[in-house]
Amino acid sequence: MSNSFLEGASYALAGFKFIGKPRLRRFVVIPFLLNLILFSIGLWFGTQWIDSYIDNLLPWWLEWLRFVIWPLLFVAALAVIFSTFTMIANLLGAPFNSMLAEAVETRLSGQALSDNPKTTSLTKDTFLSIKSELEKLAFFGLRAIPLLLLFVIPGINFLAPFLWFLFGAWMLVHQYMDFPMANNEISFKQQRPILKAKRTMLIGFGLTVMAMTLIPILNFFAMPVTVSGATYMWYEQFKT
Repeated sequence: MSNSFLEGASYALAGFKFIGKPRLRRFVVIPFLLNLILFSIGLWFGTQWIDSYIDNLLPWWLEWLRFVIWPLLFVAALAVIFSTFTMIANLLGAPFNSMLAEAVETRLSGQALSDNPKTTSLTKDTFLSIKSELEKLAFFGLRAIPLLLLFVIPGINFLAPFLWFLFGAWMLVHQYMDFPMANNEISFKQQRPILKAKRTMLIGFGLTVMAMTLIPILNFFAMPVTVSGATYMWYEQFKT
């Protein structure tokens, strides 16, 4: 088992080979529609907010820097907005993402997770998935608040979007690895030390996922692709 940055990135992209499989397509439809709606809203909101943020960032005597830093800030600011909307999309799509992760793992192993009580009831699956998402939101929120404060501190707020980009990438690792790990009855608290053992590979995974969320059209597929890729990585690097 490796801990390669590039291998982590490859797992994120490997999810594309799963979402078109005949028995997996039905689990992809709802996450795709959620991403389509929420990312469209996020893109509209983001373009309105980014110009205002840049206007307030630069004093008049540094206006000449606008065309230098605008593209960089644009990408970083979109990462802030899209990572926020990704959390919302995952909260709404949690039950379907859980079922997609289970379907991918079943395909990889050839064995259904029949001993997992989550597979026995859609109602119970929905409740447990949403409960897990709320736990993750609380975990992320407590760590995001200090970082968000940097956006309002003059002189430091220039770095805030870039730090958020890295923070968001690591949070997305926790977000998506939770689906296959929770299906195998590993609680969110138990997951964290397991994931830290392969931090380099997972950072590669998270940064690639973050990049996918910033690319138009591709970001609509990001959620089901990432769930599939995370499950593939879980199965090869952690479970077996």
